Amino acid sequence: MSRRQLERAGLDPAVAASVAGLREHTPGDASDGCTVLHVDMDAFYASVSLLDRPDLRGKPVIVGGGSSRGVVLSATYEARRSGVHSAMSMSRARRLCPGAVVLPPDPDRYAAVSAAVVALLTSVTPVVEQLGMDEAFLDVSGAVRRSGTPLQIATELRDRVADEQGITCSVGLATTKAVAKLASGRAKPDGALVVPADQVVPFLHPLPTSALWGVGERTQEALARLGLHTVGQVAHTPSTTLRRALGDALGSSMHELAWGRDPRPVVTSAAVAEKSAGAQETFAVDVDDPEVVLREVLRMSERVARHLRRDGHVGRTVVLVVRFADFTTVTRSRTLREATDSGRDVYAAAAALWAAMGLQRARIRLVGVRVEGLVDADRVPRQLRLDEPERGWREADRAVDAAGRRFGSGAVTPASLLLPRPGGKGR
Repeated sequence: MSRRQLERAGLDPAVAASVAGLREHTPGDASDGCTVLHVDMDAFYASVSLLDRPDLRGKPVIVGGGSSRGVVLSATYEARRSGVHSAMSMSRARRLCPGAVVLPPDPDRYAAVSAAVVALLTSVTPVVEQLGMDEAFLDVSGAVRRSGTPLQIATELRDRVADEQGITCSVGLATTKAVAKLASGRAKPDGALVVPADQVVPFLHPLPTSALWGVGERTQEALARLGLHTVGQVAHTPSTTLRRALGDALGSSMHELAWGRDPRPVVTSAAVAEKSAGAQETFAVDVDDPEVVLREVLRMSERVARHLRRDGHVGRTVVLVVRFADFTTVTRSRTLREATDSGRDVYAAAAALWAAMGLQRARIRLVGVRVEGLVDADRVPRQLRLDEPERGWREADRAVDAAGRRFGSGAVTPASLLLPRPGGKGR
């Protein structure tokens, strides 16, 4: 039992701390071997906002911009039951949950609580891969002899987060990152779920295809066209069929993930930062024109792609970052079929992410584009398509790079980027 549980059972606090420190590895624990943990804070932004408003606990609360053009950053589970979710327009959220209380975001408070939680996680293991303010992967294989089984470690973490920060988290435990992340989602709120190696397939196969890592709306539609609606159906589809429909990289990945095979290790956040390239821009004045926003997304996409080609990298995951006028920040990501260093591909994915958010004249303060999961370009085979011309966008990109090296950055640029920028001048 954890210290908090022992104290609740009536033990003297000093004795409880002593007993809780005597952790032993329990043979036969279901979590044995499940050393990959995914820690996900429960309704993080809303929970932190309620720390100063305990009177609102148990009530529908929405965090975000209060104006009709604002967007939802987070919502309590009471509001979520009415259909409210992050990135939704505030006007729609109010229609869905008219009795909800709206609180303004507090970015400084969120950052402070997030930093405290990360410090707690790294006190258990140095192998912490932070995915954002509210979630992280841990590899606790080096901590079990000192701190007990993975489930004991997860229980202690949950108790300490609740004790020290006043909020709750859910933890998924598995042998791989992909399964651990799914497990934490199904443990919510304020729970822990262990998926041992021999239970991975029964756990995965009934789930919808959207549960698989990297399956976005378009990939889900492509799988549906093949009659594939569950992870089990994907698993029992020949890999060659999936590669033909989704491309070699994504098709192979889907087949492996459907059987619970995920070779990606937990890496420290510093290492993750080195494996991504991004750019962002703050508008001189808040913008509510989608065409202006997308022009800036194009500018960032071209800039990131140039950096990738300069460094000899390609990447598969495109991330769009949008910060609104009230400083609410939302990120969305999409995994491509194949790794790329093309500004055209990066922009297409980022623009699709923007369209999927369904924003209606929301006022935007900042936009950013990032490509993650970088690998050396010469290590990734290029898949040719039957309708692909001998020379195309790849050669055009490299010609633009050559012109930039000779005549300066921006010597060749998309025509739409020559238009004046909000609050400033065009190129």
